[in-house]
Amino acid sequence: MTQTTAPTWCERLQAKLMDAIDAAWKTIDTSDDPVLIRKARDKAKACGEMAANARRIAAMVVVRKPLRAGAALAAPFAPEASESEDRPARALDRLKGGGRGRL
Repeated sequence: MTQTTAPTWCERLQAKLMDAIDAAWKTIDTSDDPVLIRKARDKAKACGEMAANARRIAAMVVVRKPLRAGAALAAPFAPEASESEDRPARALDRLKGGGRGRL
């Protein structure tokens, strides 16, 4: 079995499902048999539900964005832990005097 990414898998599956839906609609348009039309509608509905589930699965996968060119240089110049501990990080903490109590 080959490894593929989720968006690629989703695109391939949706293409197959669209072909199946097109075939079902062609059957619906050309047939007069109510049983055959019912089966084609059920197949089109099932294909639509499968396509929706494939989109949900593809949306769950986190796509990592490449780092910007300047982002790698910013990390070595970050302030040390002792400098950030000396002053409160939020303006509200400065108003409180750095404590976690009530105003």
